[in-house]
Order: sequence, then C-alpha cells, then structure tokens
Amino acid sequence: MRYLPLTATDRQAMLDKIGVRHIDELFKDIPNDVLNPEIDLPRHKSEMEVERYLSRMAAQNTAAGSVPFFVGAGAYKHHVPATVDHMIQRGEFLTAYTPYQPEIAQGTLQYIFEFQTQVAQLTGMDVANASMYDGSTGCSEAVMMARRVTRKKKAILAGSLHAHYASVVETTTQFTDDVIERLAPNPANPEAELQAAIDAIDADTSCVVFQNPGVFGSVLDLRPLAEKAHENKALLIVVLTEVMSLGLIESPGEMGADIVVGEGQSIGNGLNFGGPYLGLFATNQKFVRQMPGRLCGETVDADGKRGFVLTLSTREQHIRREKATSNICTNSGLCALAFTVHMTLLGEKGLRGVSLANHKAAVDLRDALKGVDGVEVLNTTFFNEFSVKLSKDAAGVVDALADKGILAGVPASRLYPGAGLDDVLILAATETVSADDIDALVAGLKEVL
Repeated sequence: MRYLPLTATDRQAMLDKIGVRHIDELFKDIPNDVLNPEIDLPRHKSEMEVERYLSRMAAQNTAAGSVPFFVGAGAYKHHVPATVDHMIQRGEFLTAYTPYQPEIAQGTLQYIFEFQTQVAQLTGMDVANASMYDGSTGCSEAVMMARRVTRKKKAILAGSLHAHYASVVETTTQFTDDVIERLAPNPANPEAELQAAIDAIDADTSCVVFQNPGVFGSVLDLRPLAEKAHENKALLIVVLTEVMSLGLIESPGEMGADIVVGEGQSIGNGLNFGGPYLGLFATNQKFVRQMPGRLCGETVDADGKRGFVLTLSTREQHIRREKATSNICTNSGLCALAFTVHMTLLGEKGLRGVSLANHKAAVDLRDALKGVDGVEVLNTTFFNEFSVKLSKDAAGVVDALADKGILAGVPASRLYPGAGLDDVLILAATETVSADDIDALVAGLKEVL
C-alpha cells in the first residue's frame, strides 16, 4: 500500500504559502530535455542480456590507464596501491559510502578522527571536519561560513579558481543576498591574477577565494593576499584541487589561510569517471563553531578507556534546523577511509617521494614540449600541471589526438567558454606518466599542429 500522508488540500496549502500555482513550477529552472529525457533503452531483457548490453556501452569509454593520459584540471590519475582496496573491504573497516548515524560505531568514528588529523596536518590548519561531498561543495560551504564569521556579504573569486568551483558557489548563493565578484582568468600572467584579487578586497569583503596551485597550474606565495584580507577583516579561503601538491608546496596554513578546502580524490581514490570523491575542509580553532559538516572528537568512556564521539554536530538533521552551519548531512565516508589508508601507507616520507615523482614527470613533459613548433609553455611555476598556448584551437587538437589514442589534457575553453582562451590547453603529468607516454604526446602534437 502506498503511503500518502498529504491530502490535495494540504499540498495546495503549501503551494499557496510559497506562491506557486502548480508543483511543476518548482522545476521551471531545469531544461525540459533534462527534466524529461528520452532514453533509448531496450525493455524486458534477461540479467545476462543486460550485462552484455551495458558492457558494450561501457566499452565505448576510453579508460585512463589504457592510453597516454594527461588529463587533470581537478581530477588526477594516481597509482592507488592494491592494499588500499583490500583494507577498506575488511570487516573491521568496511563502511557505507555515507554513514548517516555513526554515533555508536567506534570503528567509523576512529578512522574519521584519523582522517581529520591527517587533513589538518597536510593543510597546516588547526582542525578539519570529516569531509564534504567534494571540493566544489566544500568551496561553497567555505564562502557561506566566511559570511557567518565576518557578517559581510561580498565574496571575491579569483581568476585562478576552477570554473566548476566558482559555478557551485554562484549556484549556492543565487537565492541569498550574497555578492559574488568573479575575476577573470589570466593563465599567461598568474601574478596579475594575484594582484587583481588583492586589489578587489575592500571593507565590505567577507572572503577572497584563491586556488593554489591554480587551475592553470601556477604556484604562488599567498602571503600578500592574506595580509590584505586580514587588514580588511576578511578571510582567505585557499582551494586545492590537487592535494598531492602538499607533499612539496608550503601549506596554505603557513601562508596565512583562514579556511582551506579542496578535493581529496588524489589520495586513495581512483578517477571513477568523475566520482564519488571527497571534499577536504579545514580551518583555525577560533572558527571551529562555524565549520560545516561533521567533527569527530576523542574522549574517554566511563571506565577511562579511549573512545570517539561526534561533537559540534550543528547540522540541520540535528537540533539546529534552519540555524545549522550546513545542510550537508553526511560525509563521503568510504572515500575518506580510502584516503586515510593510503595516507597511512605513504607517511610523510612516502608523500614527499610521490610528490617529487609528480613534479619530475611534469618537468620532463615541459622540457619535451619546448621542441614542438606551435606549443608555448605559459607557466614559470607548477607542481604536476601546467598550461600551454597552441597554434591551433585546443579543443580541436584534443579531439584529433583522442582519435590517435592519446588523451591530451583539458582545453581551457571547456572550462571558460567565451573567455578568449580557445588556444590554451591544460596538461597534467602525474607519477603514472611514462617517458613513452610523453614521446607519444610530442609525436602526436607535431603531427596535428
């Protein structure tokens, strides 16, 4: 029997209250072809037939490990040891992807506590939460947190910020009175991007959001930005899309960041065709009560034994309701566990070693591209990702190389359409890129260009 708790009168009363005539008006912002898609799928197939059909569909994808792969721009191909997958499936650790109520699950609470500790140490901050959904939602939550802390409404999004992160911030704040000032990207002059962010800060600014390494790969010293923000009683939010960079680059906390957010996919988690991923979120102790999401703490039980509890859970599903610090009601538990296992296997020495291997691969790629006519490297600083200016449309070059079995990065025009960056290509080289991969890319570019 269907459970229908509301009568037609009840539903009409709710519609009248919010000022719409029909429930369809609630979905008017969704394009019709998305809201009512035509899906061409066969019906009434056996399980074996369905498996074969879906396998044929999946085979149309080009897996990252099957070809030379230089795609990054927010999601990175790293080697994840088989031990990680083995450990997260053990009975002692196995958890739901999103554990909704872990209050009595000491195993879940303990690894969350360890995860928080690792993230705080990596980012150079005092405290971290138990993960967000992904880096972009973490970024938007940080902007809203900055408003609560400063009681000011203007958020500056630097040109170095990944376009998808900026779009999530704009989407989240479209029904509030926040003022979002989004600065233009400038891959050829990252110092100018930094100066533009500094110049945009004023007395009305709640926060400035700056990505480091930036979306085009440049690495900058953010201390001048932090100083200007703090002079105006604003917060500096530093975004990381490549957490592996913290094995070599000075932490955001050391540069004066007030909030650090980012994507943790690079450690312990594969590309997975775009998810699930996990958002990192860390801040200073004085802001901890405004931090969104879960926070796990260490305590002792009645017998004096070490134990773990959820603390400061000011989420909407608890007592705070509309006053909650976040409406993200859970965390990416299984992804956070994989992060923690991989980080534990690496340790500080291992993380530095992998980070060095990443930078070396990127340097080797940069050096090899110097001999290709029609390719100009734009970066003077980078970790494992940088941008190049091509003599042809970058999207067309990527398509042509894909036909040759080479996945050659992300065209900047895909992230910033209409920004005059059609000839800019973003390339990533992690520890998984070999000398043969680089040779294949160089040969392919010479032929295509």
